[in-house]
Amino acid sequence: MSAEHSSLVPSFVVFQVGTRRVALPRDAVAELIASPVLFKFPHTTPLVTGVALRRGRILPVLDLGPAVMGTASVAARFFLVVERRIENRSERCAIPVHGECELVAGIMIPPAGTEEFVSGCLDLNGELINVLDLEKAIAAGVRRDEASVATEEALP
Repeated sequence: MSAEHSSLVPSFVVFQVGTRRVALPRDAVAELIASPVLFKFPHTTPLVTGVALRRGRILPVLDLGPAVMGTASVAARFFLVVERRIENRSERCAIPVHGECELVAGIMIPPAGTEEFVSGCLDLNGELINVLDLEKAIAAGVRRDEASVATEEALP
């Protein structure tokens, strides 16, 4: 593959959330860091597991497990620092990663399932990897959090 052609093929970061491998477009990922000290505090959403300090910034740590797998993730060895777009500004946050990360190049194909937070799939040697729409995955996690809180409040 020529250098000119390879620059046209998009890159993705493949990582693991719990037991499921997913991907994000390379442009959304700022860096991969070793597990920082996680500061936890009382709050009402399981999506935010705490905050981490990185390069003088406070980063919210967001657990995508509820959206991607339906359950909270366990402790992670690494975190992806990702850039989110919120209205007309950008914000960095950290996502726990469970296992190895890899940078791959490939063409995204239409999604295989019906999950609203999946923008497409990558075919990696016969394994279909869902490419996440980060904002939709976060929104799906928030909706699941709200539903679980409403269920808990309804219990006697």
